[in-house]
Amino acid sequence: MTPKHPSESLTTLTDLVLPSETNPLNNLFGGELLARMDRAASIAARRHSRRIVVTASVNHVAFNRAIPLGSVVTVEAKVSRAFKSSMEIYIDIWVEDRESGNKTKANEAIYTFVAVDDTGRPVEVPQIVPETELEKQRFEAALRRKQLSLVLAGKMNPHDATELKALFI
Repeated sequence: MTPKHPSESLTTLTDLVLPSETNPLNNLFGGELLARMDRAASIAARRHSRRIVVTASVNHVAFNRAIPLGSVVTVEAKVSRAFKSSMEIYIDIWVEDRESGNKTKANEAIYTFVAVDDTGRPVEVPQIVPETELEKQRFEAALRRKQLSLVLAGKMNPHDATELKALFI
């Protein structure tokens, strides 16, 4: 399989925050943002693998900034690392200032997707070759996140988590 670059999976969704999508404080519902992120991440994973993909986990979500009614929200998702059949998707959420047009990062998330065949069995995906400094940082950190997740789930012996151990040695 030919390795791919994260930029090949880049997915950008831009939309407006409507009244039906807000809470009593007139900010975007967290669940609505999660759904937008899941859609963008799904497209990114599909672009990378060219297979059917399913959400395996939501590894991290940071709601750092409220997104008010009427805001223009951009969700950017791309594969940060590919393993055997799974892919980590890193998602950045941007809010556009109504007057200046400047974009500010509001939130971020990390999802994991698995590529599957028509019967739902996992299939191999191409590896990732990061290009930018940020892509390289996210690529390296993805292995630590995966090992931590496996250790916490009891699927990996902590002594075998070499990337995690390297943080403390």
